[in-house]
Amino acid sequence: MSAGKRRWPQRRVALAALLLAAQSPTAVLAQDAPQQVVVTGTPGGDSEPFAQRLGKGSLARVRAAHGDSASLLRDIPGVSLYGAGGVSSLPVIRGLADDRLRTQVDGMDLVAACPNHMNPALSYIDPSNVGSVKVYAGVTPVSAGGDSIGGTIQMDSAPPLFAADNEQLVQGQIGGFARSNGAGRGSNLSATWANSWLSLSANTSASHQGNYRAARGFKPLAAGTEGGPLIAGDVVASSAFTTRNDDLSIAWRHGDHLLQLKLGEQRMGLEGFPNQRMDMTANHSRQTNLRYSGRFEWGELVARLFEQRVNHEMDMGPDRYHYGLGMPMDTEATTRGAVLQASVELDSANTLRLGAERQTYVLYDWWPPVGGVMGPNAFWNVDFGQRNRAGAFAEWEHRVGSRWLTQFGLRGDRVMANAGPVQGYDNGLGALWGNEAAAFNALQRARSTQHWDATAIARYTPSPELSLEAGFARKTHSPNLYQRYPWSTQAMAALMNNFVGDGNGYVGNPELRPEVAHTASLSADWHDEQQQDWTVKANAYWTEVHDFIDAQRCTVGQCSASNATARSGFVLLQYANAQARLRGWDLSLRSRLSSTERWGEFGAALVISQVQGQNRTTGDGLYNIMPLNAKLALSQQQGAWQASVELVAVAAKRRLSQVRNEMATAGYGLVNLRAAYDWDAVHVELGIDNLLNRFYAPPLGGAYVAQGPSMTSNGTAWGVPVPGMGRSLSLSTSLRF
Repeated sequence: MSAGKRRWPQRRVALAALLLAAQSPTAVLAQDAPQQVVVTGTPGGDSEPFAQRLGKGSLARVRAAHGDSASLLRDIPGVSLYGAGGVSSLPVIRGLADDRLRTQVDGMDLVAACPNHMNPALSYIDPSNVGSVKVYAGVTPVSAGGDSIGGTIQMDSAPPLFAADNEQLVQGQIGGFARSNGAGRGSNLSATWANSWLSLSANTSASHQGNYRAARGFKPLAAGTEGGPLIAGDVVASSAFTTRNDDLSIAWRHGDHLLQLKLGEQRMGLEGFPNQRMDMTANHSRQTNLRYSGRFEWGELVARLFEQRVNHEMDMGPDRYHYGLGMPMDTEATTRGAVLQASVELDSANTLRLGAERQTYVLYDWWPPVGGVMGPNAFWNVDFGQRNRAGAFAEWEHRVGSRWLTQFGLRGDRVMANAGPVQGYDNGLGALWGNEAAAFNALQRARSTQHWDATAIARYTPSPELSLEAGFARKTHSPNLYQRYPWSTQAMAALMNNFVGDGNGYVGNPELRPEVAHTASLSADWHDEQQQDWTVKANAYWTEVHDFIDAQRCTVGQCSASNATARSGFVLLQYANAQARLRGWDLSLRSRLSSTERWGEFGAALVISQVQGQNRTTGDGLYNIMPLNAKLALSQQQGAWQASVELVAVAAKRRLSQVRNEMATAGYGLVNLRAAYDWDAVHVELGIDNLLNRFYAPPLGGAYVAQGPSMTSNGTAWGVPVPGMGRSLSLSTSLRF
């Protein structure tokens, strides 16, 4: 039965903003101008080992160009993005993506509640509301890891603001953006009222976009082919979206103690997915997040309780059809979590971090009947799916003067998974789904796995101009519910279970073992003594994964014999464990080229990354591995004026996952332009993406299955990768008050 729907009362944010703005006339107004977003703190200085941060700055530039919070990560070496919906890209760190990463939003471990992962964690925070970002690549401290092998992403909204004693503070921001390609539009509003001990804030943001256009004549579907709706010219079907996010926050401060309650809500309408068989037709999320932090003589203590409830719906969007019928798919999920962490300062050279965590996740995934063969019952893909995790860690950090820092950590987690009995549209024995449902229901479906993680990290700083880091980690990750429990080998049902966007169908495997990754990483940072004029950072890494969850051709149930040998088109797959290896390197350079009174300061920044991945059991390539890529940015700043030209180069993707019939992509180069200006509290940015209107297909964009009869295994409209966006002009502006 349905998990039910509960709502917490929420005031309209616009009204809250007016009430906040109407407070004391003795308000303190914010006047700090935003700065450019930069990557800092890797490695060197007082930053955490192997951590990279996005500095506080203007999020308007990223929003105007992308509108997707995951895109904030695109300039970090080793980070790339799986293509998905317009606000739902899936981040990749050094070849490992999605659930293999620990992704936290305001400290909450949020879980995608969809067989296509259309609602990943970072889709629940708007770029305009992001205050800080931290990324741990590969070797992640146990205090920041857990149930992940690829790294950790921590994206947080801005911390609460407080006024000085006997004063009040009122400030806010209103902004908007527009993009020419797809006619994208968006707006955001935030307001804060605070005194010395109480802080109230409200944020609201909304954005929408139509289908975007590829460059120069993308025509995957010839006129009259397949019947059904046709998408004219170079329009990329199923790429439109509309979304809105609201949140309210109240925080109390007393001395060194802070208690904050945040309530958030997302209402997402249609969001198209060019590389999925379905579109998201609604996503309603309600979040409650209670956090305490306090500082004592012995150190710091942080505690958190959170809950997220999600109602998610999928169906055929306006660019798709299924012989005149839709195919509704509904999901309800509840995530709850509790975190307790302490940082104990043993002495000036030693810090001990201790923590315990608990997370529960309950999922209901059912597909209502729609007549014909899709009835008379509801199809239960996952009924009462459960994935609960409990863990604890201890981490010791030791400093020897200013030259040496070492960090050792040990973590244990237990992950428990289960699912209830299922049924097909027609559940009688011998029917299309009846035998498989009965076989699945007869299984012992409960699974319990023990994780043991360990990290050892050392940093050596022989001089103010050089720092070196080395690290080793053992990390563990258990399968998610959609890798274990989808049970039907019937083609239509399997095609609905796919969160990598390759157009294939997937069948679950309850016998999957957890992934265990061993990662070694080396990093070097050369820079001038003040770290102002130039920086060169190099990283190299090697990861061996035991029981890597890859795929094999489905040969059981209703999978055909030809499915095992097909070398083109889409196929049906089943998850399977294998041995895997990933290795690669990243290089980033930054330099101040010149500085004159007349022309201001000129600078350059270069990022190059390469990763290779192999299934060592079969010799096949791993899926969606980003080929060699580079980005060069030349910038100029003169007072309040900023401008830059960005050159992006990506090599051809030729090392492919043959088991998935992965599509190759050609190499390409793009040119992007940016310009910005500040007038006191007003900030304006203008950008042009893909200036030369170059046609290209992003290597991680997936297979184009965006229009026509998307329920069939193969169609003449398909067989090409999802194309990238053509030339797009963007304008954003914000007013701080």
